[in-house]
Amino acid sequence: MESQNQTPNSNIIVNPTPTSSFPTNLIKKVRTNLVIHSKLAELNGAVGDLGTYVPLVLALTLAKDLNLGTTLIFTGIYNIISGTIYGLPMPVQPMKCIVAVALSSGPEFGVPEIMAAGICTGGVMLVLGVTGLMQLIYKLVPFSVVSGVQLAQGLSFALTALNYVEKIQKFPVSKSWEYRPWLGLDGLGLAISCAGVMILVDGVGKGVQQHGQSDHKIISTHETNNSDQLEKCGTKIRAHIRKFMAFLPTALVIFLFGIIVAFIKRPKVVSDIKFGPSSMRVVKFSRHAWKEGFVKGTIPQLPLTVLNSVISVCKLSSDLFPGKELSATLVSVMVGMMNIVGCWFGAMPSCHGAGGLAAHYKYGGRSGGCVALLGVAKLGLGLALGTSLVKILSQFPIGVLGVMLFFAGIELAMASRKLSSVEDSFVMLICTVVSLVGSDTVLGFVCGIFVHFLLRIRKFLE
Repeated sequence: MESQNQTPNSNIIVNPTPTSSFPTNLIKKVRTNLVIHSKLAELNGAVGDLGTYVPLVLALTLAKDLNLGTTLIFTGIYNIISGTIYGLPMPVQPMKCIVAVALSSGPEFGVPEIMAAGICTGGVMLVLGVTGLMQLIYKLVPFSVVSGVQLAQGLSFALTALNYVEKIQKFPVSKSWEYRPWLGLDGLGLAISCAGVMILVDGVGKGVQQHGQSDHKIISTHETNNSDQLEKCGTKIRAHIRKFMAFLPTALVIFLFGIIVAFIKRPKVVSDIKFGPSSMRVVKFSRHAWKEGFVKGTIPQLPLTVLNSVISVCKLSSDLFPGKELSATLVSVMVGMMNIVGCWFGAMPSCHGAGGLAAHYKYGGRSGGCVALLGVAKLGLGLALGTSLVKILSQFPIGVLGVMLFFAGIELAMASRKLSSVEDSFVMLICTVVSLVGSDTVLGFVCGIFVHFLLRIRKFLE
């Protein structure tokens, strides 16, 4: 009888365990997504996307009085949430079309119009995600067309980066001025030297972590199987140099070097720094702001957001991280929520981007911990320095940022190389050429879709 009475009691004790499995699995999932495989590699990858982020944020801050402190706080939170949810080095970037419209327009397109454009874009992306339409679009778009968009975006980044390196930039007016001098703290020689170091250390774009693993195998093989050769001085030196280069976080080192140069260029910048966060206010919108924001900002930005921030990102994630293909629905909802929340407080309209993902990957980012570290840094700077940080960034050598952006663009362009047929390559190149010549990604996308279906009809008739 006692044993029979004990059985129900044991069942009662066991029953709560299924309900406790959800938080346990959630915590385990978060830990997995934020795991840092290599500290130096992830730190290096964290700064890989700053070549795109810094110039655009700096331009809006100087030209349109964007609240840099608020933007840093919100984009830092976005980075942390993105790393936690995706488990990949998912970037948080400015919405480039909205930035371009703001910089090319007069005072009639100010902060309220910029934020209205971001909220409207975010609202549409949220609807597309919740209704499942974004997932349908993602499945229907051919891979060759996505590759064409990626190639065009990557080459566009590279060409913009070369302009940063070659000419002096005036971000408040969004123009390039005279050619950059060879010598100086922001000269052409400094930028070329940084590019040479990155090519020498990083090679053709393999991540730091992969380099470290392969070099470790080489060294261990020499130690075990070719001990006689390791006794030679030259072989030992080369092995140690390879190991040093494998773990050298080039992007992080070059970015910190740029910060030092900024203080050297203008030592008095220290006195301009004010500690403490910037005041955060809710943006006041007028009917004119909503109209101008939607017509001039949302309409041109929306196609690029759908293509580059969702479709290209999901395709590229499956290419760079096999078995980790992202859901187009999740990415679309995330982009929507970022802007619906943050833009009300004056944070820059933000999205994800294939170029940023390629940049983080190129410099060693392999997990969500990479962008989470960047998010913590942004959040800390936003709370500690606020808008006064713009005083430092305005002195940062733009040529060095151009070098980082250039290699990120090349990495994105290289991701389009995996095509299975001549027809796919044909469609990709048509999409790329039209996008670049017309400076219109949407036009290139439409042409790519048109050519793809013409080729399908031709194949069917054969």
